[in-house]
Amino acid sequence: MRRRVRPYRGGMSDPRLLGDYLRARRAQVRPEDAGVVVTGVRRTPGLRREEVATLAGISADYYLRLEQGRDRNPSAQVLDALARVLRLDATARAHLHELAAGPAPARARLRRETVPTGVAMLLTSIGLPAFVENRRFDVLVANPLAEALSTGMRPGANRLRSFVLDEREHALWTDWEAALEGLVAGFRTSIGAGEGDPAVARLVGELSLASEPFRRAWARHDVRPLAGAASRLRHPQVGDLELRREKLPLADTDGQILVVYHAEPGSTSAERLGLLGSLVAADQIPEALNRSPRR
Repeated sequence: MRRRVRPYRGGMSDPRLLGDYLRARRAQVRPEDAGVVVTGVRRTPGLRREEVATLAGISADYYLRLEQGRDRNPSAQVLDALARVLRLDATARAHLHELAAGPAPARARLRRETVPTGVAMLLTSIGLPAFVENRRFDVLVANPLAEALSTGMRPGANRLRSFVLDEREHALWTDWEAALEGLVAGFRTSIGAGEGDPAVARLVGELSLASEPFRRAWARHDVRPLAGAASRLRHPQVGDLELRREKLPLADTDGQILVVYHAEPGSTSAERLGLLGSLVAADQIPEALNRSPRR
């Protein structure tokens, strides 16, 4: 199944993104949860357009124009009413407003994103798997322990592409499909209204053609906070790991995030993470000796 990739429209709002989101979210609201009395057989899941409009206090024709992308300027009050009807949490509500407003005007950007020097230095001494990614989940820098934890955390990789296409990632995560849903939702939150960015469009198109689980997750239009979470991995060298993932936004960058994995002190996972660090250090010793000047 081919996915039609929308052209990027710079800083202008693309109302089709808003319409896609509204359709996806109303399909996931059960009528009974919204107080709608169901009679007869319903051919489509979720709420109907006219039901959303009535519950939000707007006309059915106006709501139809929003879904079809024929209205570019819904008010904040209308968006809040729709968020209430669609049972959106704070993250999803903010995403709805962002889609309506469109991406911020593009700023002058360097061809290569630069990670703050102090953060790059921190990665070398932190003693935990850590890396920095941009809004598109491209890994900009990573320490050796992060690369040893997952091939998708190496510099130059895109975490979403690696997660979907690399079989090693499928084997690494104990519940890969659930983790994929979370990663896709976090990706949507990260890019916001920038889905039409050419790099994002190419990535989404590539993964949509290659993976049915990705297509399903993408079609849900879920968004989640870019926050810490638990991760369960089955590492080929050290075994099962239960880790925490922390995401720390970096000031004065265009959306860069420092990601750090750690284990509960004294736990089996902490011991195994320490073992992985020892293996990484052992691998680096011969390299260091080879780089040393010979006398």
